[in-house]
Amino acid sequence: MAKVRPLIIPDSTNSEDASSSCAIHTHMTSKRETFTVWMKSLVMQGNGCTAFDENGEVVYRIDNYDNKHSNEVYLMDLRGKLLFTVCEKKMCGFPSWKGCKNNGANKPFFQVRKSWRPVLGKKGFSYKVTMGSDSSFYRLEGLSGKSSEFRITDGNGGVVGEAKRKQSSSGVVLGDDVFTLVVEPHVDHSFIMALVTVYGLIRRQI
Repeated sequence: MAKVRPLIIPDSTNSEDASSSCAIHTHMTSKRETFTVWMKSLVMQGNGCTAFDENGEVVYRIDNYDNKHSNEVYLMDLRGKLLFTVCEKKMCGFPSWKGCKNNGANKPFFQVRKSWRPVLGKKGFSYKVTMGSDSSFYRLEGLSGKSSEFRITDGNGGVVGEAKRKQSSSGVVLGDDVFTLVVEPHVDHSFIMALVTVYGLIRRQI
């Protein structure tokens, strides 16, 4: 079977910051967007993740040909353009994850580490996302102790993305590998999907 490899497109400018800024804005809209995320690859015999827009079109994908829980995965758009390389690292037995634009040759765009603070007064997971370019940060947190549902908040506590189990039109709740992802306006969809990728690695779904 032919393998689909990520397409690495070189930057057209000498400025990494200008290139990153341009890449971000192509994945932003001025309205709230809803995606369906399926923790499966559409490629036969491949692990991964597929995200569909409200029209049912594939917009993001991960096709992982290694075993599940790979140490490095690639977030691509529909055409195979590489958006983020997400890597897992372990130091003193504690895992962390970094996301780099494109092929990972640049400095990390973000890093994720586990936080031990309580979530909404209940037992649940919480991870701090620090940005490589400035002092801003985000949090990846479980919803009411449910490992299959989570939200992403900014440094002020505002929700920028939220994932919940998807329901069919008749109200039937689908499996915990299919969820609805809502992304707020003016938020980079590819960045949120990169954090969804980290979530999938944490749960060993990718």
